[in-house]
Amino acid sequence: MERYKYGDEEFAFMENSCVPFAVYQFINKRVVTIALSKGFCDLFGFGGNKAEAYDVMDNNMYRDCHPDDVARVAEIAVNFALHGGIYDAVYRSKIGGKYKIIHAHGSHIVRENTRLAVIWYTDEGEYSEEGEATASVLETSFSNSLHESSLYRKSYYDYLTGLPSMTYFFELAAEGKERMIKNGEIPVMLFFDLNGMKYFNHKFGFAAGDTLIRETAQLLIKYFSSENCSRFGQDHFCVYTKKDGVEEVLQSIFLEAKSLNGGNTLPLRVGIYSSEFGISSVSTLCDRAKMACDKNRNSYISHYTYFDESMMKQSEDRRYIIDNLDRAIKEKWIQVYYQPIVRASTGRVCDEEALARWIDKEKGFLSPAEFIPILEDANLIYKLDLYVADEILAKMKRQADEGLYVVPISVNLSRSDFDTCDIVSEIEKRVEKAGISRDKLTIEITESVIGSDTDYMRSQVERFQKLGFKVWMDDFGSGYSSLDVLQSFRFNLIKLDMKFMQQFYESEKSKIILTELVKMALCLGIDTICEGVEDREQVEFLKEIGCTKLQGFYFCRPIPMEKVFDRYKQGIQIGFENPAESDYFASLGKINLYDLSVINHDSAEIYGNYFNTLPMVIIESDEVSLSIVRCNKSYRDFIRKYFSSLQKERKSQVKNQLLNGGSAFIEALKKCKTDAKPIIIDETILGRIRFHVYVRRIEVNPVTKVVAFVLVVLGVTEEGKKEA
Repeated sequence: MERYKYGDEEFAFMENSCVPFAVYQFINKRVVTIALSKGFCDLFGFGGNKAEAYDVMDNNMYRDCHPDDVARVAEIAVNFALHGGIYDAVYRSKIGGKYKIIHAHGSHIVRENTRLAVIWYTDEGEYSEEGEATASVLETSFSNSLHESSLYRKSYYDYLTGLPSMTYFFELAAEGKERMIKNGEIPVMLFFDLNGMKYFNHKFGFAAGDTLIRETAQLLIKYFSSENCSRFGQDHFCVYTKKDGVEEVLQSIFLEAKSLNGGNTLPLRVGIYSSEFGISSVSTLCDRAKMACDKNRNSYISHYTYFDESMMKQSEDRRYIIDNLDRAIKEKWIQVYYQPIVRASTGRVCDEEALARWIDKEKGFLSPAEFIPILEDANLIYKLDLYVADEILAKMKRQADEGLYVVPISVNLSRSDFDTCDIVSEIEKRVEKAGISRDKLTIEITESVIGSDTDYMRSQVERFQKLGFKVWMDDFGSGYSSLDVLQSFRFNLIKLDMKFMQQFYESEKSKIILTELVKMALCLGIDTICEGVEDREQVEFLKEIGCTKLQGFYFCRPIPMEKVFDRYKQGIQIGFENPAESDYFASLGKINLYDLSVINHDSAEIYGNYFNTLPMVIIESDEVSLSIVRCNKSYRDFIRKYFSSLQKERKSQVKNQLLNGGSAFIEALKKCKTDAKPIIIDETILGRIRFHVYVRRIEVNPVTKVVAFVLVVLGVTEEGKKEA
């Protein structure tokens, strides 16, 4: 018997459903996994790692099942596979280090003469050895001696809220909407989400979160009745009701929700799907209501959103893109455009970025924002990204054949690439077949690609790098944890998000942040690119602070391969860099012309020299004394080197010389105190040690009149020695 395969669109729809379910096939006395929904992966703790989910379900299905339940559940599964009927099992599964009570319920369907098993899963709550209520759920499910109505109640209703379970809700809603239609009413599906539950639990604890969920459920029951509502796990609820008066009801719910849990509550987001858009299965209605709910997820006030024509168009566009991806690749509707990345120190093209553009025969030009998120969500982006890699390699071959320098080209990878295939091996295989050096194809990933599975993604980045590929982090500074990512990952380069250039002229803050980010990267041994460069002033500033590479419309927009070669033929090209000179020019570009510490840096010990800057100290002075407020390590080393050695000589004489009248140092302090202008002085000690010092007044204490100064030692000259 062959393994059943859904069409791409239907399979993608099933995988992206928020409802926890799975489809299995019994082949050669073995259960084979056909499809797992997003809801299933989320419920069982797999998150976005669908590859792991499929592997576990195919090879170790009872890995997380409680040892006492394995034999019983396996027997139920075998009987179901062999004899049919209804699959109904309640068991304990370890999720996030704790056992949860899972209710699995399903039956067989026949597709194209193939019998498949569709199993729905419900989280019945956390298992507790000591919790009487939870223990009774297990006893009810495990023992046939308990009353049938008790079993029905425990299996078909949510343990926390008493609402119908999701699978039972689907049955109730299917019958309910048919009744409404017969009565001339318009059914609507509502999807509720408590906005910010994760942070609520973190701040107040899970017990408080459970209380808020229970009270929210009671509020929904008050307005819709218990049989019209369901909790879809966590803080999500679904409700079916009639359209008439629904907005007024929601406004009343929003008002009352403010008083839930003693006022310690959260705003509600609600998505509304009306059957006027077409009658579909209950699970589809729920998905579309959730789509509407998620549209304004960054709004932190209670609100509702209707599923509208634009969302319907998005749904249709999604279907079109998924259905036509293979054709678009085969017939070259998708073209690869290349944007040059310019070396700051030479103005030559040192790299290029490959970008996909979909020029459709029917719909015209589709921007990446229209098709890439859809392909990512459908787990089909790997097809596009591998196609782009193939096109890059073909361009490199042609470029070499035409006698042009070949510079590295970057390809952007999605998180989905890592989950749906072995993307590292796939790219390595293509590069080897093309006979191209691995350092010519650069891998770009964003912070969002890393996600929550840091260990897995770090291993994939390291695999690429061990094979000789460079890995860049794109859009650095756009997320909340970019700096944390740099702690865990060793990137070859970071691309500074274009928002820094967009805010370049708003204030000096953007320039300061850029300067420090570039300095930090260089001191970590990481190159930098700044995206979104649009004018000469930005170019000059970025060159001055040591940003090694530049990218933006100022140099060139993304253009197709043929236009790249046409520019060479017309003599209007920027010009590719000679790869043999890349390291040399890279070193020139890394100097920050606003950072004097460059004179102390040794590139061979870049980490150790991060704080190796000029000696600097802040001092306070009143009428009779000086005192140090704070100083850097270089200053402490300077004191130990030059003043500790004076102990055997005339240290007191030195002190008198510095503090008594006539000292250039004291005179400089007096002058700075008066006119606040900085001064550079030479002070000679013991007739043979000359210090070159920068002095500037910082501020005057308005109460004590003490004056604060900053001193920077620019250099030291000893008689008979060169300047230090």
